[in-house]
Order: sequence, then C-alpha cells, then structure tokens
Amino acid sequence: ILNSAKKIRSLRDPTSKMSKSDVQPLATISITDSPDDIMLKFRKAVTDFTSEVTFDPKSRPGVSNLIAVHAAVTGQSTEEIVRQSVGLDTAQYKSVVADAVIQKLAPIRSEIHRLTSERGYLCSILTHGADRAKEMASPVFHDVKKLIGL
Repeated sequence: ILNSAKKIRSLRDPTSKMSKSDVQPLATISITDSPDDIMLKFRKAVTDFTSEVTFDPKSRPGVSNLIAVHAAVTGQSTEEIVRQSVGLDTAQYKSVVADAVIQKLAPIRSEIHRLTSERGYLCSILTHGADRAKEMASPVFHDVKKLIGL
C-alpha cells in the first residue's frame, strides 16, 4: 500500500505524518478499524474550504493527502484520481476514499477475524514456531554453555 505514497499524512493534521501513536483517535486509520470507524475518520478528515478535488500538497495538504491515500489503496496515479473525481465536492470525495480504504482492508480484517477466532490454531502455530526456534538455537546455546563452563 505504501509504495505509491511515501508518507501518509494525519487525517486531522495533514502537515504531519500519520502515526499510530497520535493522541487523536480520528487522525489515523488502523487495519482493525471497523468500516463505520473508517468512514467517520474520513468524514472528519481536515480539508480546506475549496470544494473541488485537486492535488496540490503545498496549498491543499488535506485534500492532497486524501488523494495520496486513495492512490495508494487503488494503485492509481494521483492524476487519474483527480480526473475521476471531477464534479465531486470534498465531502463526497471523502466517502469515495473511505470506501476504497474499506474495500482494500476488508480481506485483511477478515483474515484477522478468522485467525483471532481460532485460538487453538494460533496456539499451535506459536508452539510449532517456539519448537523450531529452540531446535535452531540449541547448538549455539550448547556451545555457549560449554564456553562459560556450565
């Protein structure tokens, strides 16, 4: 997702990068956010008073950030996004971006839900991983014990 957008900006302060440690819950999108939460966060995203959708990071950082997010989740260029958004005002465009993000994250959220609902499966994976790690570390651990005289 981040290949096409080097830095995703905060939804509440588009002059700073999006960070999971941001104190404003509406500033960031989490993979585990519900579709309703994602829609709310994009509806509340900071933009300016110009209603058309244009990409100009210096003078319109809020709308430009939405375009960058949209481009990142769809794989389209910012130019394509702007062309497709002609006729939309920023409020309508926020819903379009939210829908694209929801669609992109849906399979990931679904897999997270599936895995967290299968506790036994997760425990077996963790146990198997721990056993493999012990097996791989055992020779080194044995050598270290020998070197220190244990």
